[in-house]
Amino acid sequence: MSEKNKNLTHPADVDVGTAQDVEEMMKKYDRESNVRIWEGVPKVILRYVGVAFSVYCILVTLFGKMMPEEKLNIFLGLILVFGYLHYPIKKSHVRPNYIPWYDILIMLLGAVPFFYFAANAHSIIKMATGVTNNPVMVAMAVCSILAYMELCRRCVGIPILCVVGALLIYTFANVRFGKVIYDLYYTTTGLMNTPINVCAKYIVVFIIFGAFLERTGISNFFINLANCIAGASSGGPAKVAVISSALCGMVSGSSVGNTVTTGSVTIPMMKKTGYRAEFAGAVEAAASTGGQIMPPIMGAAAFLMSEYMGIPYGKVALTAILPAVLYFAGIYIAVHLEARKLGLRGIPKEELPKILHLLPKIYLLTPLVVLVILVSTNRHTMQFSAAIAILITIAVGILNNYVNKFTHEPDTSDNLTFTKVLDALEAGAKSCITVAVACAMAGLVAGCITSTGLASKLITAVVTVSGGRVLIALVLTMLCCIVLGMGVPTTANYCIMASTCAPILITIGVPQVAAHFFVFYFGIVADITPPVALAAYAGSAIAKAPPMKTAVNATKLAIAAFVVPYIFAMNPAMLFVNTTALQVVLVVLTSLIGIFGVAAALNGYLFCPINPVIRILFAAGGLLMLDPSVATDLIGIVVFAAALVWQILASRRRPAAAA
Repeated sequence: MSEKNKNLTHPADVDVGTAQDVEEMMKKYDRESNVRIWEGVPKVILRYVGVAFSVYCILVTLFGKMMPEEKLNIFLGLILVFGYLHYPIKKSHVRPNYIPWYDILIMLLGAVPFFYFAANAHSIIKMATGVTNNPVMVAMAVCSILAYMELCRRCVGIPILCVVGALLIYTFANVRFGKVIYDLYYTTTGLMNTPINVCAKYIVVFIIFGAFLERTGISNFFINLANCIAGASSGGPAKVAVISSALCGMVSGSSVGNTVTTGSVTIPMMKKTGYRAEFAGAVEAAASTGGQIMPPIMGAAAFLMSEYMGIPYGKVALTAILPAVLYFAGIYIAVHLEARKLGLRGIPKEELPKILHLLPKIYLLTPLVVLVILVSTNRHTMQFSAAIAILITIAVGILNNYVNKFTHEPDTSDNLTFTKVLDALEAGAKSCITVAVACAMAGLVAGCITSTGLASKLITAVVTVSGGRVLIALVLTMLCCIVLGMGVPTTANYCIMASTCAPILITIGVPQVAAHFFVFYFGIVADITPPVALAAYAGSAIAKAPPMKTAVNATKLAIAAFVVPYIFAMNPAMLFVNTTALQVVLVVLTSLIGIFGVAAALNGYLFCPINPVIRILFAAGGLLMLDPSVATDLIGIVVFAAALVWQILASRRRPAAAA
C-alpha cells in the first residue's frame, strides 16, 4: 500500500478504536479471545510448539500412513495439550506465565489416554467391546471426554456444550454405560467421527494456508483493488469495504478475524466519508461474514461441502455463485442508497491507487488460482493441493520481496520474512484449537444420535411440531443453526451443521445441496445475529459504536442471507439444480431486481425518502421476485414496477413542493 493511501486509510481526525479496544471487546464477548499470557522463554517455547504442531499436521497429511485410530488420537491429544496451554478456566485466571496445577492435571488426565490409545491401537481394536470390562480403560475414556468438554466451554462456548451435555444424559439414560463409552471413545462413531477426521485431514491444512496467504500482502492487494473499482463512487469507502472484505474473507475462514484485519483500514475510511459509526462497523462485519460464502474458496468450506455431499468441488463452487452475488448485491445497494441519502461523496481520484501500478502484483493471486485448479481437476487430494498451495504461497511471498526491493516500494510491511513464516505456522496452530474442539463436540453429538437411534425421533419431532410443513421445519432448523453457530469458526460451524441439522432437512424432502447450503448460511450469520454477534462486536470496537446497534445494522444489511436460503430450500432453481440456461438467466435477473427492492425497502430511500406503504410494496415485490417461479416473478415485477413509478413521481414532485 502506498504512503499516500496509508494516510488516507488511517486519518488522524477520525475517532476509531485501537487494537486494545478490539481486544477488550472480544474478551468480553468471545471466549476464543480469552487466552493465557506468556512472556519471555515460555512464550518462545510455546511459539515453537505451535510451529512444530503445524509442521507435523502438514507432514502427516501428506505422508502419514497411520491407522485412523493412531492418527486421530495423536491429533486429539495434541489439541488438548495445546488448548489447555492457551485457555484459562476463566478470565480472572489470566496472569503472565501462570497455569494452575489443576489445569495441568486436567490436561494430563485428558491427553495421556489419547496417546496411550494411539500407541496401543492394534491391541485395543482387537479387544473390541471387551475394552470396557477394564475399569482403567473406561476411566481414561471418561477423563478424555470430560477434558474436551471443559476445553469446549473455555474456547468455543456454552450453546454447543449444552447440546452435547443434554444428549449425553439422554444417551446414558437409554443405553448401557459400557456401550456408550465404547461407541463415543473407542470407535470412529464418537470423538473420532467424520467431523474430527475432516478437521485433521483437511481443515488444518487449509487454516495454515490461510495464515500464510494473509502474510503475503494479498489483503492489501484486495483493498487497493477495491479502491480502484469503487473508491471514487458515491460513498466509495463503504463499497470498498464490501468488495475487499468479500475477497479477503473468502480465504480467511474467520468472520471476526477478517473484520479486524480489513476493518482497521475500511472503517476509518467510512467514518471520514460521513457514515454513522454503527453503520460503518456493520458494513464491515456483514461483508466479512459474507466472505465465508464467497466462492471459490468459501473459507475452505467449499472443499468440505464437496467431501460431505460426495459431489465435485466445481459443482459446489458453481452452486454458491448466485446466493453469494445476491448477498453482496444487497449490501452494496444498501450502502449506495445510504450514501445517496446522506449526500456522501467518494475518495478523490488523486488519492486512490492506480490500477496500472496494481496490475504488476497480480501474481499474489497465484496460490489461490493453483489451489482451485488442483482441486477442480481431481488429480490430487484436497489436502495435498492445499499443502502445495502453501509452498507456492511461500514462493510468491519471496518473489514479492524482490519485486518490492526492485521497485523501491516504500511500504515493505508485506515482505515475507522467516519470522512471518514462523508466525503463520504458529497462527495456524492456534486457529486449529477451537475448530478441532468444535469438531470433536460435533462428533459426540453424532455419536449420541447414532447410539440411541435418536435421529428418527428428532425427525419425527420436527415433522410433528411443523405439522409436515417444510417452511416451519426450516424456521426451526434456522434457529438451531444460529444458536449452535454462535462463536464457532466457519469450517467447524459447517461440520456441526452438516452432522446435526442437514440430515433432518434432507429427510423431510429438501434436496441435499439445498439442505447443506441452508444450514451453512444460517450457521455463518450467527456471527452478525444478536445477541452473540462476534463479527459485529469486533466492527463496533473499531468504529467506537454501540455493539448492539452495530449488530442490528449488520443484520439488516445481510438480509439476503436470511431470505435467500428459504428460497433455494423451497425451490433449488436458484442453486442451478435441474434448470435450463434460460431459466438460469431469468432467475439471476429477477433475483437481482428482487434484492434491490428489499434493500430499498429496508433503507427507506431511493430517489427520495420512501413512505411506509411504498416500502412495503418494494419489500413484497422484491421477495416475490426472489422466489424462482414464473407466477411469483410476474406478480413481483408488477408490484415492484408500481412502487418504482410512484417513487419516481414522488421525487419529481419533491423539488416543486420544496419551492
